[in-house]
Formats: sequence, structure tokens, C-alpha cells
Amino acid sequence: MFNKIYLQLKKDKFFAFAIITITLIVLLIIASCFISTDPNKINIYNKLEKPTISHIFGTDDLGRDYFSRALYGGRISLTIGIVSMIISIVLGTLVGVLSGYIGGKLDNFLMRLLDFLMSIPSFLVLIVLNSYLKPSISTIIIIIGLLSWMNVARIVRGETINIKQNEYFLAAEALGLKPITVIFKYVIYNLKSVILVSASLNVANAILTESALSFLGLGIQLPLASWGNMLQDAQKHIFDNLYLAIFPGLLIFLTILSLTIISDKLNDNLNIN
Repeated sequence: MFNKIYLQLKKDKFFAFAIITITLIVLLIIASCFISTDPNKINIYNKLEKPTISHIFGTDDLGRDYFSRALYGGRISLTIGIVSMIISIVLGTLVGVLSGYIGGKLDNFLMRLLDFLMSIPSFLVLIVLNSYLKPSISTIIIIIGLLSWMNVARIVRGETINIKQNEYFLAAEALGLKPITVIFKYVIYNLKSVILVSASLNVANAILTESALSFLGLGIQLPLASWGNMLQDAQKHIFDNLYLAIFPGLLIFLTILSLTIISDKLNDNLNIN
């Protein structure tokens, strides 16, 4: 699998661009842990300062260093994306494997349940739930994770049914191995490509969802920074200080674009339908 990815990276410039871009963004966000500049430090004497050497992204309307806020905001956005992805992947894999492996009435029930859940506009549910619950990082992670597992479950279920038709699976069952052993050793192990593709796409969707919620004022609350609420805060200065919107918007765009390209290329190279 990783040999295929390496060969694709050598010959595909878009894939290489996506890998390099997301790696640089992640490294910058990790580096923010060692930056001494406080992203919440207010200095009204330096407010709305254009990008300079001392403040490479400029400052916001409270004089806070915008580069530090962008990095710390990225840390929150990526944390939400990764943790909610883990929740959705675990739930989706569990439901999909059980549905595809056991089949019968359980499969029919779970698929009808998925049809029902997928018919509900998830973003509307996100807004309603988040308006009733206390806005926090953990709340957003749980809500996004619990509302984004259905597609994973459907894909995993289809792949599980395909795996059941393979000779190694039939041989494992013929040997009388316990179902739990068969599931983990022969089903989930062979789902790693599907899970990898779904994970990269779910991280992108989660970051985009969090950014949209924060932009609407229903996500991460100030003074904490996320790329979404930085865009929201930049609205009132959109005509005179455009850089306030450009930097977080560009980070969101590059992150989502890179993750989408990676997911698409992995899907093509790993022959996932």
C-alpha cells in the first residue's frame, strides 16, 4: 500500500503538492507550542497593524498577533477535525462491519436506519444541537463525530461483503475460528485502505464544518481562536483590512484542498470503489 503511495507521490504533482502543503501546515501548528507570543495578548497601540517583519500576518483590532492566533486557531481546528474523525471512523467501522458480516435482519435494520439518518440535514441538526448545548471544543467534537459516521458505515459495509466472498475469509471460517478473530484479523485488517481514505476525507469535512459553525458564531467562542471565528471577526474589516480574512481563509482552503486531493488520490491508487 505505502509503495503505491510513494510511486504516486513521485509522478503526481498535485499529490506531492497536497502532501507538502498539509505537512507544512501541521509542522507550523506544532511549532506554535514553542512560540512565546501569547495569541490572546491585547495591545491596542498596535491594533490593525499591516503585515510586517515583527507581525508577519499583521495584528487584529485588539492588537493581537495574527500569526500566533492563526497557528493556535489551526491547533483547535485540526484537533476538532482529527478527534471527530476518530469518533466517526470507529462508529462507522463498527456498524459497517457488523452489518456486512452478520447480514440478514440486522443488516436490513441498520441500512434502513442509515437511510433515515442520512436523510436528515446534518448541518441543520448541528446548528440546533449546538444552540442548546454549551459551545465548547468537546461539544463540537462529539456532535460532528456523531453526525458524520453514516457514510463510513455504508462504505465499510460494502467492502465487508466483498471480503466475505474471498477465499481467505471462507478458509478462516472453515477452520472454525471465532467470529471476533475473523472480524479483526481478516475483515478489519483488510479494510485499512478504506479506513485511510475515509479518515482523510472526514478530517477535511470536520474542519470545514467547525469553521462554518464558528463563522456563524455557534462554534469556538472568543477569546479562543479558530480559523472559523477569525473569519467571522474579520467581517467588519473586510473592506479596509482584507488581510484579516485572507490568512485564515487561505489556511482553511489549503487544508481542505490538500486533504481532499490526498483522499482522492488514495482512493484511485488503492482501488477503492
